[in-house]
Amino acid sequence: MRLISKQTFCGRIISSDEINEIALIVEMFPKLTRTELANTICELFSWKRPTGKLKTVECRQFLERLDACGIIRLPACKNQYTRQIKSTDNRTKRTDSQSTISTKLSELSPIVLTRVRNDDQRRLWCEYVDRYHYLGYRIPFGAHLRYFIQSSVDQTRLGCLQFSSPAWRMAARDGWIGWSDDQRRKNLQKIISNSRFLIFPWVRVKNLASSVLSLAARTVAHDWIDCYGLRPVLMETLVDGKQYSGTCYRAANWVFVGETTGRGRMDRQNKRKGKAVKDIYLYPLSKKFRQELTQS
Repeated sequence: MRLISKQTFCGRIISSDEINEIALIVEMFPKLTRTELANTICELFSWKRPTGKLKTVECRQFLERLDACGIIRLPACKNQYTRQIKSTDNRTKRTDSQSTISTKLSELSPIVLTRVRNDDQRRLWCEYVDRYHYLGYRIPFGAHLRYFIQSSVDQTRLGCLQFSSPAWRMAARDGWIGWSDDQRRKNLQKIISNSRFLIFPWVRVKNLASSVLSLAARTVAHDWIDCYGLRPVLMETLVDGKQYSGTCYRAANWVFVGETTGRGRMDRQNKRKGKAVKDIYLYPLSKKFRQELTQS
């Protein structure tokens, strides 16, 4: 790639280090659309409007300028692509609270994970998460897959699940894996993050959450390969210990490895302090996960 001395984004000078980080993101996720890449990079650098919305349009134009200069190589522009669903205050009756479901897990089994595939499903998934998840809906970082948790008995929806790209750096996770910075940069895409997990508040079924996590461990990796052409070998998640104990993750054999530093998932320069400290849980998807993650 050919680097040039100076680039600007919305009147701001972009350093060569930032350009290199952008190039790395584009290289790491070759199957993301240009809009998905723009969202990811806006999230990385906090390129947002005063309203908090990402500067996606401007960032995409900036990326296309870098591509024209030969600095990065974007994926081919598609004639049609799915527009990113944004969080909205408009709530429909489809996500209104329902009658309490309180029964044995066996009465709902087998539980299935149904992939979100079309615009209507995406809107419904986002509305549920924005309405009932304590973090609400946010545009996920990088690659992602979403699911509805359903009972195969009558197709009743019980919750929502999302896996997305992992945190760039977490000291406890990285120490547990035992990889170097170069190995992390090369193999980070082999980790996926359980970035949203929601059991609807009216669903009160013992052992449902841990059963869903066990099911996800058996199925999500195959979908990730199908969608992104990469085989993940490790799953991660962050749990706010002040609100949740992480019992379902422990019951599903996820491993607690430590806490975050409260800096934010993509903060590489220790600039964004003040975020909640969270517990880090990991789940290996391969017996040789360390060997695969520490390949140079």
